[in-house]
Amino acid sequence: MPAPSAVSAARTILTRLHDVMASRSHAQAKLNQVVEIIGEGLDSEVCSIYLLREGMLELFATRGLAQEAVHVTRMAIGEGLVGTIGGNVETLNLAEATAHPDFSYRPETGEDKFHSFAGVPIVRRERSVGVLCVQHVDPRRYEEVEIEALQTVAMVLSELIANADLVDEEEVAGLSPQLSGPQRLTGLSLVKGLAVGSAVYHQPRITIEHVMAEDRDAELQRVYLAFDKMREQIDRMASQAEFGVGGEHEEVLETYRMFAYDEGWSRRIIEAIDSGLTAEAAIERVQQRTRMRMRQIDDPLLADRMHDLEDLANRLLRIVSGQMGTAASMGLRSDTILIARNLGPAELLEYDKRRLKGVLLEEGSLTAHVVIVARAMGIPVLGRVRSLRGTVRDGDQLLLDGDQGNVTVRPLPAMAEAFEARFAKSKERQAAYAALRDVEPFTRDGTRIKVMMNAGLRDDMPNLSLTGADGIGLFRTEFQFLVSATLPARERQTRLYRDVLDAAGDKPVVFRTVDIGGDKVLPYLRHNDGEHEENPAMGWRALRVALERDGLLKVQARALLEAAAGRTLNVMFPMVSEPWEFDAAREVFESQRKYLKGQKKLLPEAIRYGAMLEVPALAEQLDVLAPRLSFLSIGTNDLTQFLFAADRSHTKLAERYDWLSTSIMRFLKRVQLSLVGHSVDVTVCGEMGGRRLEALALLGIGIRRLSITPASVGPIKELVRKIDLAEITAAMNQWLSAPPPNLREALTRWAEERGIEIE
Repeated sequence: MPAPSAVSAARTILTRLHDVMASRSHAQAKLNQVVEIIGEGLDSEVCSIYLLREGMLELFATRGLAQEAVHVTRMAIGEGLVGTIGGNVETLNLAEATAHPDFSYRPETGEDKFHSFAGVPIVRRERSVGVLCVQHVDPRRYEEVEIEALQTVAMVLSELIANADLVDEEEVAGLSPQLSGPQRLTGLSLVKGLAVGSAVYHQPRITIEHVMAEDRDAELQRVYLAFDKMREQIDRMASQAEFGVGGEHEEVLETYRMFAYDEGWSRRIIEAIDSGLTAEAAIERVQQRTRMRMRQIDDPLLADRMHDLEDLANRLLRIVSGQMGTAASMGLRSDTILIARNLGPAELLEYDKRRLKGVLLEEGSLTAHVVIVARAMGIPVLGRVRSLRGTVRDGDQLLLDGDQGNVTVRPLPAMAEAFEARFAKSKERQAAYAALRDVEPFTRDGTRIKVMMNAGLRDDMPNLSLTGADGIGLFRTEFQFLVSATLPARERQTRLYRDVLDAAGDKPVVFRTVDIGGDKVLPYLRHNDGEHEENPAMGWRALRVALERDGLLKVQARALLEAAAGRTLNVMFPMVSEPWEFDAAREVFESQRKYLKGQKKLLPEAIRYGAMLEVPALAEQLDVLAPRLSFLSIGTNDLTQFLFAADRSHTKLAERYDWLSTSIMRFLKRVQLSLVGHSVDVTVCGEMGGRRLEALALLGIGIRRLSITPASVGPIKELVRKIDLAEITAAMNQWLSAPPPNLREALTRWAEERGIEIE
């Protein structure tokens, strides 16, 4: 039959369900009535309700299947179609149920003759507590409006189930015997390190207690007011200009504004209220639809936009429920491991750094902005951790192992003691590294190695004196752009750069011009043509953006020139592919220098121009560019992915291509040798130089300058003092001329034989 509208179908069903819920019938009788009402409302021959009991999904009520199967048929989480829905908290809509790989036949149900199948999870406190499903004899996919009606009814069932105590609330909260004891969850190590602390959720959980509305007009008024307040917040955020101050700066602000004023999104919420839901339930209902679509999206950029919409829905839900603020606004009371679906860099910076010890993310990637900031802050981060909300409660003790990529929840005393012993050893090692602060890193045969650090925030600068680094080999100026709601004005940029130079004193600072685009999206800076990029890492980003939007580079050039007045300015251009790009960027700075000179402004004593080698093509023209270069920085993160044609954020490729492959080491050695005889300082920037074994290899091919994270400075200085350069150089030359089966293993054995620790 033609599918009715989602609103009318759901409203008809909910009207009848309201009477059922208000009746004095016992819970089982109500469920029996519910399946009849839903089956009739959707013209479906079968309607069944499975509920979670003792860790299994048990058939509690059915219309169309054998009644003898009620309270007999049980499915484990992940077993069969019902178990798959419950385990993944996702919707299934199948024209032919038996064709699905997870189909499991249960003869006692008498379901042989039914072909089509659709099911939705019954969710409470973000956990699946049951499954509502329908079946039909004819093979057909259910219409989207029918699925939406099912999802709406599932929300009502959640309230009915809770009020009737049909499922154990402790089981819902993750306190079943299987989940109340110690648990170990695994994830992707985004920032290494160890941390101990209590679990705190970035955003408080909002449990929707009332699903069915008593007064439709009152619910509409509540959601209209919430929309107005949310849009005011977004607009106010757009007008805030101070770096790191003034609330929840979101790097996806422009997308937020687009969604905040999107009529389609707000209309779906209003339709859900029209069907009989409260404002909170309506927002959650539409949010469930968004999550279902997110699971079907392979495009990472489009998925990010859907995440933005979910974040906005969370904001609206907090407003309408009156539960505003994050854990940052409430303050951390003890050592904390923060838990979030995702975080923006500005949100992370709002937390008390003395209390924040680690971060767990349900999502996250190696290239996420928040990861770069966390690494600079020395905070371990574990991403892509599944089952967090179903396993971890606020206040649970957590042992975060960013080195091994796991977190232990509610550890036994013996577990905590063993972890603390390991943690103490790590702290002892850090103390030993700190003792090297004033020790210059000379090799055993007397060669001075420059060990510099990477930075991007004012707060990074104290690390310069704490670590004894030789300077800032890479200051990422884009951080100020990423955490700001609007394009930072020239005066703000000048103030930041001047503060950085003042803090560095007589130590050099290399400023990399703004490296945006690709994965570093600025909401206030869009493509002129609005085209979608299939491969943003190799697209409109870094110097390409700066040269096209020359006003952006001109403002930054003037800010840097004014900030460095009376001092030496070291400026580096990112992602240079051809010499003409370097020349064009240099000319922008030179034109601004001439302008300031004409204005009688105080200028830098000297300007040193450098390029970042990230694109392999530049290596073929270094002989052309070298006479104009003061320094060259090799960005190993991007360079590796371009050499191997492997996206470093791709989970299947992230660990597949080794920095210590012969291909990379030969390439880097060739770059180093091509600049011999030129007065060009060569530095390796990035994570590779901060790893002891990789740093050992780099020194062996002739690299004498490293720029690494502050936390890596001590370990690398300690490593340098154990090395005989002639020895490692001879070994690397031999391995690169006649490659061993595994260079990493060969180098590891070489180091172990000489008592050099590599971890």
